[in-house]
Amino acid sequence: MGYLRYVLQRTVILIATVAISITLVFFVPRLVPGNPLGAVFLKLAAMGGSAGAPELIEEYNRIFGLDQSLWHQYLSFMRELLRGNLGYSISSFPSHVIDILRPALPWTIGLLTVTTLVSWVLGSVIGAAVGWRGEKSRALQALVPVALVLYTIPYYILAIILIFTLAFRWPIFPLSGAYSVGLRPALTWEFAVDVLRHATLPALSIILVSLGWWFLSMRSLITTLKGEDYILYAEARGLPESRILWRYAFRNALLPQATGLAISLGHIVGGALITEVIFAFPGLGWLIYNSITSLDFPVIQGAVLLIIVSVALANFAIDILYPLVDPRIRYEHARRG
Repeated sequence: MGYLRYVLQRTVILIATVAISITLVFFVPRLVPGNPLGAVFLKLAAMGGSAGAPELIEEYNRIFGLDQSLWHQYLSFMRELLRGNLGYSISSFPSHVIDILRPALPWTIGLLTVTTLVSWVLGSVIGAAVGWRGEKSRALQALVPVALVLYTIPYYILAIILIFTLAFRWPIFPLSGAYSVGLRPALTWEFAVDVLRHATLPALSIILVSLGWWFLSMRSLITTLKGEDYILYAEARGLPESRILWRYAFRNALLPQATGLAISLGHIVGGALITEVIFAFPGLGWLIYNSITSLDFPVIQGAVLLIIVSVALANFAIDILYPLVDPRIRYEHARRG
């Protein structure tokens, strides 16, 4: 009964969080000065269609509800959202917002899923080895300051450094984009290799920074666990050092590391937005950047809403599953209930 009450409380928190976030996502972009239809007017003028622009702009205002008060716009937005309709893009009308988000989402998920898992595995394994044997090996101990430097460098700064060294100074990898201009997406070896070459620098900038955090986190956990009674008992029994590390200490340290991984996976949809902008990588970050510059409210709302919901659901899943994994937490919540 206590666990059911705990689930209901977390569900209420989830709904409240999403509702407040949706409200902020709606109002904050509209506080930015500027007319979202200005870019449309400029496009019409560039194509020589400025003669009928006033009537068309007025029609656009009516279609997007911009001629109504903010309160009426908000109610209309919430009503359509409950129906699963994210509306039309202003700058790419008559394209639906969902049709604009759909092609950008796989690029972000693909990039961030691989980089998150690779950095988590490498950081956890190396951090465990350094935390256990670091005092006995100068080579392993030397990795600690390296991890500290990587962790403190913002990933977008590291991205700029990688561009300058590996794309500009020594043109080993492409400067930007997801694949070469003129190359059509297809399930071919040529296209796959080209995508990997373009994704190497953005992925490397994210992996190196994330690796520093996972390394330091696991090293700290292993160092703490070395003084636990079951570790000392295993050492007293004469068990091999490698077995004590990987079968006992590492497995117990994985629980908080796995929680951090779950949270990171929840942030995957959000992506490394600035990295995508720096590399002109066609994911959600690049899409949000272009939408902000053109004040495309519906696309901004749809993209940010997707990020908020994914993060909120990930945190909700962790809150629900964690008491089932760790009996100590389950007992605590049951007692409170």
